[in-house]
Amino acid sequence: MAQDSEHFRDSIGTISDEGKRAWVYPKKPSGKLYEYRKYVSYVLLIFLLASPFIKINGNQFLMFNVLERRFNIFGFPFWPQDFHLFVISMLIGVVFIALFTVAFGRIFCGWMCPQTIFLEMVFRRIEYWIDGDRGAQIKLDRQEWNAEKIRKRVFKWFIFFVISFLIANVFLAYLIGSDRLVRYVIDGPFNHLSTLVSLLIFTAVFYFVFAWFREQVCIIACPYGRMQGVLLDNKSIVVAYDHKRGESENGRKKYRKNEDRSALGNGDCIDCFQCVNVCPTGIDIRNGTQLECVNCTACIDECDSIMEKVNLPKGLIRYASEDEIVKKEKFKLTPRLKGYIAILVILTGMLIGMLFLRNDLEANILRLPGQLYEHKADNIISNVYTYKLVNKTSKDIDDVHFVLLSHKGEIKLVRNENFLVPAQQIAEGTLFIEINNSALSGDKDRLKIAVYSGEKLIETTTTAFLAPRSYK
Repeated sequence: MAQDSEHFRDSIGTISDEGKRAWVYPKKPSGKLYEYRKYVSYVLLIFLLASPFIKINGNQFLMFNVLERRFNIFGFPFWPQDFHLFVISMLIGVVFIALFTVAFGRIFCGWMCPQTIFLEMVFRRIEYWIDGDRGAQIKLDRQEWNAEKIRKRVFKWFIFFVISFLIANVFLAYLIGSDRLVRYVIDGPFNHLSTLVSLLIFTAVFYFVFAWFREQVCIIACPYGRMQGVLLDNKSIVVAYDHKRGESENGRKKYRKNEDRSALGNGDCIDCFQCVNVCPTGIDIRNGTQLECVNCTACIDECDSIMEKVNLPKGLIRYASEDEIVKKEKFKLTPRLKGYIAILVILTGMLIGMLFLRNDLEANILRLPGQLYEHKADNIISNVYTYKLVNKTSKDIDDVHFVLLSHKGEIKLVRNENFLVPAQQIAEGTLFIEINNSALSGDKDRLKIAVYSGEKLIETTTTAFLAPRSYK
């Protein structure tokens, strides 16, 4: 019996003993916390769907263009040259999630994760509308393929496919930019076959995830569930079953009207299994914190409603830590939490400082590979360079020219002296730097070059200048 009671620890509730998929039919949740989750989900859904189409100073609010290595985070453009800023931003996100996991468990999964939001607040609600609640879904799944079942299945699968297609379009807008996506749609999808194929692949992936794989993403695929086991401790606030109150001395027992449970030594849990039936990952929260639990709070609402019906106090399942249940200790900041907060503050400060210090234009001037210096008349030494100017702003930078600061000499561009760097584009070209040998201090001098837009200094950079040893 002891071995059977611990069986949940070395098995997954969504996999049968034969190794096959055990389909989860969660009861439709209801209650105060579920209503709060709906409001949070609506806000986040609007944010997820609208972010690629919002512009700040001409920059897409969020964009992750991996192919062209261009990223926009909250309207700030990040180029390959800003990769260190992007890395710090990602580290801040990881530390922030780790901090909340240590303090409040897997609350991100249940309230903010896009997987949970789309599955629980979009696809499952459509499923409840078409197939009915838990009992109706089980009955429909077991019945023969008659006209009713075919009609419901085809209708549901069609709606799932349409929603998956829309999600794939939004996902593509994050990757290639909303302007380009809209242009491709106007041009016609068959004029951009590679993009159309990518879109259909994304649609198939989303359809597979939300129509079939579902909670398996959280249980099997997502690494965050494994990380939770490392980060949580007895002081972390999670969705917890109060086993002290629920089991008491003689364990849980079915409810009988007008029965004095405390006199019999039974706990407040009436073993109704409603917390199990409503769980979207098919676990029994009464077994304690588990890998599969995503802190969705459905079991809290369901248990509270049952406690209300049998005239017992609410909160048998609630947000609480193990220490609160066992030792009656309230939540407080631990040294571990303070350490995460300190790291988060330091990283955030570094990012803000680097963002303020970042220039609107980045210049790189490098000697042309394989080219030596050229010795001209009047002891003039000439080196040839390539330059690359990255305009990180949403406005054109015009009247751009170079000025040699460190030495007396001349910079000659292969094309016009003053040129324009288009918004969020790269300007490249070739230039010559000519310096009299008497102004050089060795065979490898470091030159300081300023980049001006009209009379405004916008960037400075350095480069090497090669000269003959005899002119030291």
